[in-house]
Amino acid sequence: MDGNGRWAKARGLPRTMGHRRGVEALRATVRAVGEMGIKVLTLFAFSSENWRRPREEVGELMSLLKLFIRRDLAELHREGVRVRIIGARDNLQPDILNLLEEAEALTAANQGTVLVIAFNYGSRDEIARAARRIAERVAAGELSAATIDADVLDAHMDTAGLPEPDVIIRTSGEQRLSNFLLWQAAYTELVFVPCLWPDFDRDALESALADYAARNRRFGGVSQEIAS
Repeated sequence: MDGNGRWAKARGLPRTMGHRRGVEALRATVRAVGEMGIKVLTLFAFSSENWRRPREEVGELMSLLKLFIRRDLAELHREGVRVRIIGARDNLQPDILNLLEEAEALTAANQGTVLVIAFNYGSRDEIARAARRIAERVAAGELSAATIDADVLDAHMDTAGLPEPDVIIRTSGEQRLSNFLLWQAAYTELVFVPCLWPDFDRDALESALADYAARNRRFGGVSQEIAS
């Protein structure tokens, strides 16, 4: 969800206003995804690198996160949405950690859309943490090094149990993954859209999904036309 700052700058507004409008786009997108029957939506809410931003901006982002959870969690729960958080947790402030864990606990039994929030997340860090857990299990005699394969590593990722993403949509015209789901996106279709995140709406979502739907996914094989 990229482009909040540029959206605000283009209008002569502080970056915080871009983030606030970005939250409105987030709400609209979550609502649209539920209505469209999409099973899993992952949002890159805050990266492990975002802590380097100015303290005031980070504080505003944390306030918006708290506001979103406190104001929207009850509605998400009523709609049957299950919230799942991915990302490192060991260095989070207790109030933030408690809110995230509350959202997961409250919605754990829900059967609707799975809303995955990547918070304090970086894909390289995720892979390193998974490798460390596997190494600890090998050292403890719980796992044999000879049995370690892609499935074992996948089972130790933050996203264990979730399907690999079919499509990743990035806004603002940037064409890179920026340390997002690098392991999981091996065969994911990528759609880059020019609009800034605060301007992203249902029409933009449907357009991106139409782009994705027109593609021929081969997963390393041959296309259906060639095979036949």
